[in-house]
Amino acid sequence: MRNLILVAFVEPVADGLVFPRSEWPLHITLVRFDADASAGADPAAALAAAADATARAALGATLLIGEDAGFGRGGSVPVSLVEPDPALQALHEDLVRAVEALDGRILTPHHTLSGYRPHVSHRGAGPEVKRLRPGDAVVLDRIALVDMAPDGDRTIRRILRLWSLPDSS
Repeated sequence: MRNLILVAFVEPVADGLVFPRSEWPLHITLVRFDADASAGADPAAALAAAADATARAALGATLLIGEDAGFGRGGSVPVSLVEPDPALQALHEDLVRAVEALDGRILTPHHTLSGYRPHVSHRGAGPEVKRLRPGDAVVLDRIALVDMAPDGDRTIRRILRLWSLPDSS
């Protein structure tokens, strides 16, 4: 199985970027899933092809950051909620359908479709925290397919496919 995730980055990244699992660039999770790699075909390549038109169509949408919240056990993970947005919801739903069409197994089905709560997790603590603030506007200009364990290494992440607006870097 390959553990993959589709995200919308809200800070600059490059195609092929490798980063430690503890140093994620700020992002909105779109859908996280496992894909069967034993069937001979590359599930990441198949998903990238299936998601291409959907990802390209979503680029350029402006999203508004809402209030702060706590996710995870006991609300211990600080996040900035993303205000409900029809373009973001449609992107999420289209990507969920693409994953399901390729027999991907969504890891958190209760957090998809009507249960989807888009957010940007804060990273770090104290004065060094990286986060978005209520009222911030972000442009959906970088959508990526990320391998959660490239070459079996669960300590790093690798961007496998990046869809971006021409002027985003």
